[in-house]
Amino acid sequence: MNPTHDLARRLRQCVLPLLCVATIGYIGYHAVQGDRGLAAWRQLSQQIDRTSAELQDARATRTELEHRVSLLRSDGLDRDMLDERARIVLGLAHRDELIFLTR
Repeated sequence: MNPTHDLARRLRQCVLPLLCVATIGYIGYHAVQGDRGLAAWRQLSQQIDRTSAELQDARATRTELEHRVSLLRSDGLDRDMLDERARIVLGLAHRDELIFLTR
C-alpha cells in the first residue's frame, strides 16, 4: 500500500472520534460555564437567598409599621401613640419636661 493512502485512511478513522470528543467537550463546557450552566445556577441560588432575606426584613418592617398605624386609627386610638407622634411632628413639649438633644 501507499503510505499516503494509509495515512489518509487512518485520519478518516480518527475524524469521527475526534468530533465526538470535541462535541462532548463543548457541551460539557457550556453545561458548567454557559448562561444556564452550573455556575449561573449557583449565582442565581445565592441571589434568591439574598432576596429572600431582604423580603423577610421588608415584611417585618411592614408588620411593625402596620401595627403602629393601627394604633393611630380612630376606632382604636392609642393616646400615648398620638401624643408621641404629635410631639415628633410638631416639635412640642410640656412645660415641666426636660429635653435632651442628642445630636
